[in-house]
Amino acid sequence: QLQASGGGLVHTGESLRLSCVVPDSAFSGLAMAWFRQAPRQRRGRTFVAGIDENGVENYADSVKGRFSISRDNAKNTVYLQMNTLMPDDTSAYYCNSALGHFPWGQGTQVTVSS
Repeated sequence: QLQASGGGLVHTGESLRLSCVVPDSAFSGLAMAWFRQAPRQRRGRTFVAGIDENGVENYADSVKGRFSISRDNAKNTVYLQMNTLMPDDTSAYYCNSALGHFPWGQGTQVTVSS
């Protein structure tokens, strides 16, 4: 089970950096991603950002230019730098492999006040 960390309560325009340690020796060969689920969102988790084993990044349109995903293979860690946060970014954030191989953890809550 993966545990994301780094969430919190911020104001519009502020930044947060999320981290997720992946206790798997195959981490460097995995495409990883961040997902989020907003309060009362019925359709489940939605894709936010992904990074493949070669470091190629991709983003949901809603976060392009504001969020940045990165990885440190030496630390088995994937990060999500979130800048210019907006109230619509309020969600629980989860990390997983891009294909959701790992059991979902509890996520880390990000709340953006206006």
